[in-house]
Amino acid sequence: MPTAVMPETAPQPTTGPYRRVILKLSGESFAAHGERGISMKEVVHIAAQTYRAKQQGVEIAIVIGGGNILRGAQFIAGNSSVHEATAHYMGMLATVINGLALQDALESLGCETRLMTALHMEGVAEPFIRRRARRHLEKGRIVILAGGTGAPFVTTDTAAAQKALELGADILMKATRVDGVYSADPEKDPDAELYRDLTFEQVRSQDLRVMDPTAIAHCMEHDLPILVFNYREDGNIERAVRGEPIGTRVTSGKR
Repeated sequence: MPTAVMPETAPQPTTGPYRRVILKLSGESFAAHGERGISMKEVVHIAAQTYRAKQQGVEIAIVIGGGNILRGAQFIAGNSSVHEATAHYMGMLATVINGLALQDALESLGCETRLMTALHMEGVAEPFIRRRARRHLEKGRIVILAGGTGAPFVTTDTAAAQKALELGADILMKATRVDGVYSADPEKDPDAELYRDLTFEQVRSQDLRVMDPTAIAHCMEHDLPILVFNYREDGNIERAVRGEPIGTRVTSGKR
């Protein structure tokens, strides 16, 4: 049976404050809460939100993690038979599996996508080439970026920051299962305070868990704002791209 051809998605006028965004999804967002593996119910929920956000005219590229399948750091704990670099490559391959699931979920909704990876595996995805990725975005496609940076010892948070800078994104949006950045872990401390606005300096000086330090340093150096918000509440991805006051916004503090 011939493969169905997805219709070209005509770019829509941007209605919000952002022209292009990077959405960072953790691997855990692909699994049911407290579980591992892939729950297509969760993937379709994210895909539906992203598709509706895309319809507002914003260009969206998604960087995905793989912790729901395998996290390199956890895999090598107490296991001397696997080299640490090998474990990190295994984690990168897990992000590709998630990318394939998300791609099919988005396309089942009628959204045109491209899956690109930092690791060469032409049988399932395009290699990441900056100019090609930008062109896909300009054509109205959602670009899914898997494989991290293609190098070990680097987190997908850092990959998201790097891709945001390479692709000229206006903001890096990190989707989490809590409402933003807190003074302590809100799942353990009921008195934890939710911050609405932070500077990069405050994040570093207070050692707040926003993204890994390298990702924060990249964003700080290039004055790229970060938004941390709860993706589990339906409609929040759309609210984020519209610029509504949700989650925690991290900036340089410059006016």
